[in-house]
Amino acid sequence: MTLQKATFAGGCFWCMVKPFDQWDGVHQVISGYTGGKVMNPTYEQVKNGDTGHYEAVEITYDDSIIDYNTILDLYWKQIDPTDDGGQFQDRGEQYRTAIFYHTKEQWGLAEASKEELATSGRFSKPIVTEIKPATPFYPAEEYHQDFYKKNKEEYEEDRAKSGRDEFIEDNWD
Repeated sequence: MTLQKATFAGGCFWCMVKPFDQWDGVHQVISGYTGGKVMNPTYEQVKNGDTGHYEAVEITYDDSIIDYNTILDLYWKQIDPTDDGGQFQDRGEQYRTAIFYHTKEQWGLAEASKEELATSGRFSKPIVTEIKPATPFYPAEEYHQDFYKKNKEEYEEDRAKSGRDEFIEDNWD
């Protein structure tokens, strides 16, 4: 078994855990912060947009069971890759989309998948999701971890009003 990491920003991290958490080969999905200039940022600091961090998820997976391309495909289908101002109801730089690669191979696969999406004709606007080298990842506070399991009603209410599910249904299903 070879465990790998994949790190993605896709808006509110609460909505980015469940889609990955349910796949065979995914060992852990952690909500957190990456890409910023402050060490060990807090949720309040990141939420205020002062740190340069993205809300993100760090996925630990067994690449003999699920490969990076499958995880990339899952990622794209959770986001609006044409929105550079955040995601759905969550606005600001901390909610932008990005793929943070950990290896040269991940970089190449991410670039190829972005190009494939850009030329697919699925979206009329340009794909603005950035592909960036992984930087230190700071786990969010415990109450954010597995939020969809621990706070089911609040999670479902927040997700329902976000517009994410309608976008996914209209553009990906």
